Amino acid sequence: MKLLLLGIALLLYTSADVVAQERFFTKTGHIWFFSDALLEDIEAHNRKVVSVIDLSTGEMVFSVPMKEFKFRKSLMQTHFNENYVESDKYPKATFKGKITNKEILDITRDAAYEVRVKGVLSIHGKDKAIDTVGTLEVKGGRLYGKSTFTVTPREFDIVIPRLVRNNIARRIDITVDILYAPLTGNSL
Repeated sequence: MKLLLLGIALLLYTSADVVAQERFFTKTGHIWFFSDALLEDIEAHNRKVVSVIDLSTGEMVFSVPMKEFKFRKSLMQTHFNENYVESDKYPKATFKGKITNKEILDITRDAAYEVRVKGVLSIHGKDKAIDTVGTLEVKGGRLYGKSTFTVTPREFDIVIPRLVRNNIARRIDITVDILYAPLTGNSL
């Protein structure tokens, strides 16, 4: 009887470990954007991105606090938060999506996998469908996620005043660079 209970406990422990390895998270993800403009390039970094990815379903979510984008010049940061993305009114951007080719992932083998991600990016109260490719690299029990895609302020109803319109590119490159750790009961 004790052997049976020990076997069941071991099976449950092993099953819980496998499930935990399918879900990964970060509270310190890195997302930045770059705008190549005529007068001055604009770049801002955010290292407070929260993200969870569930490899069993392919689902992934991101929460990006807008006020955490850091600019080279404080005036750029002020204009970004107050005039463009209205961070007090729209404090975060979100992405909810899915890896559409999750079957290629093998979490037991260190390797890099090209994944296709589809979902909805919400910024400034507006939603935009995103369909992009990225890389998920399995390395030492962790996941490294990388992707780059392009958006425009117009897609999110962000109005750029005519006076500074030439200072901001029509297309903005967004780069995602995330290090995920396995999600456990104590992680969050």
